[in-house]
Amino acid sequence: MQSFNLLCRLLDLDPQDHETFYCSLKTRLTSWRAKALWTKLDKRTCHKEYKKGQACVGTKCLIIGGGPCGLRTAIELALLGAKVVVIEKRDTFSRNNVLHLWPYTIHDLKGLGAKKFYGKFCAGAIDHISIRQLQLMLLKIALLVAVEFHVNVEFVELLEPPENQENDGPGWRAEIRPADHPVANIDFDVVVGADGRRNTLEGENSGGMGG
Repeated sequence: MQSFNLLCRLLDLDPQDHETFYCSLKTRLTSWRAKALWTKLDKRTCHKEYKKGQACVGTKCLIIGGGPCGLRTAIELALLGAKVVVIEKRDTFSRNNVLHLWPYTIHDLKGLGAKKFYGKFCAGAIDHISIRQLQLMLLKIALLVAVEFHVNVEFVELLEPPENQENDGPGWRAEIRPADHPVANIDFDVVVGADGRRNTLEGENSGGMGG
């Protein structure tokens, strides 16, 4: 994260400007390695489902949990044109459990440029990867498509908007720790719980797949 933030400062880019960040970054980073990555990502963003990044314009999404599921969901929402914020209560990726990847998952990740970040990704007959390595790859992709990622931020509960409010009133907000974090002041249209079996989003099935 520190390297990414430093890069943004050096290039005078605002990573929170989700509508223009990706295109602006492409024009600044033009090495052959970067161009190969842009080609891969551009091919993915051209899928008709994304409607050229306009499918979810104006939608603000909060993802609770920065595991593989949370990050992959964040990337998809960003490609659809939404503003996406991910909060993660940890400050490091330390889960070295090895995951088996199904063929369609490998195909999906390669389409997002996984091998550009990790050349050994599923080379030959290899069909597994550590959770930590998968998180690192997905985080890098997420940052490129302007997903906001905040560590050391813990979700407490969802705050509903007032029932009698007008249309321009506050939306759904998240009570978080620390309470003075900027994310606490954002109104969200969509909230996704991806913080594992002990998910803290009320109403979600606690037996769901971990993120």
